[in-house]
Amino acid sequence: MTTTARTDVTAPAEARAGDAGLYPPVPRPVLIARVVIGVVLSAMALYAPFYFAPEMNRLLSQAIYLAIAAMGLNLLTGFNGQVSIGHGAFFGVGAFTTAILMVDHGWSFEPTIPVAALLSAALGLLVGFPALRVRGLYLALITLGLAVLFPRVASKYVDGSGGVALLRPARSEFSSLVTFLDDDQWAYFFCLVLAVVLFLLARNLVRSRVGRAMVAVRDQELAAATVGVNLSATKVGTFALSAAYAGIAGSLSVMIDRIADGTNPILYFQRSIEFLVAVVIGGAATILGPAVGAFLLIALRRNTEDLIEGKEVLAPALFGGALIAIVFVLPEGVVGGVRRLLARLGRRSSPSGGPTADEVPTWPAGEGGEQ
Repeated sequence: MTTTARTDVTAPAEARAGDAGLYPPVPRPVLIARVVIGVVLSAMALYAPFYFAPEMNRLLSQAIYLAIAAMGLNLLTGFNGQVSIGHGAFFGVGAFTTAILMVDHGWSFEPTIPVAALLSAALGLLVGFPALRVRGLYLALITLGLAVLFPRVASKYVDGSGGVALLRPARSEFSSLVTFLDDDQWAYFFCLVLAVVLFLLARNLVRSRVGRAMVAVRDQELAAATVGVNLSATKVGTFALSAAYAGIAGSLSVMIDRIADGTNPILYFQRSIEFLVAVVIGGAATILGPAVGAFLLIALRRNTEDLIEGKEVLAPALFGGALIAIVFVLPEGVVGGVRRLLARLGRRSSPSGGPTADEVPTWPAGEGGEQ
């Protein structure tokens, strides 16, 4: 009888210990810090368009659609381990889909977004199948060729004003649908709401069975296949989803920039590099990383352009130097650095001094690690 009672008492304790080992509780100071950061960022995002001038609101909107495209690349590269430097092509497909439907077929802007996402996803699906046979730098080179090739394809098949691949929808097509918001404020909030929805979808995805399969394929393909993960379906599906995110960002760029441009031969290659840089400086394999990286990228680009008056030629060098400094100081990205800071805060508050939830690599299981 004594043994039975002892078993009844110790079994739950062992279960609790096992649960704590897998998913240790978040210390109160860390939880409070997360809540405070979230509230402050939300308040700033909601108040920003009423405080800044229209030109600044346009820059903020550019950062938002850049964050959406970077989030798509983050799903592919950060969580699934496939390196792509061609997402500018998917971005361009989304932009030209929206512009063509509006200019040539009289569509309003909003219905063009799902069409742009579907066409970009279809192209991503087509690229994803050949990508199954290559990986690493070889895959990066293939996708690089896609980004370089896209402007030439657009210039051949898209006839804009003057016979060039340049489409400009009418400004009235993007007028505010809410009377108390100016056009720039409406565009900002439209992009913001769509970004929040897409980031929540990405967060739920990486916490699901599909997300765990993506991470398993990234870390150990052989082990993932052994436990029943369909490698081909996971890779191709992630490529298509990632391309859809880039296509939506391209569609939003037409709303913000009022143009779909196929005349610049390196424009979409530059876009691809921007998406990758945003992921790296924000924090790969995190949820908030692409957004943080996108806003930092826009801020650095704007400030370095006007830093030295009369020496605009030095702007790219200053911009590149600032990016190198950020990566050197924060090799895991800004979000990774904040996570380590919160982990140190949690360790100080932990009575045992053991690892906290932020220090345990729980993101493969999708619980609490992706910030």
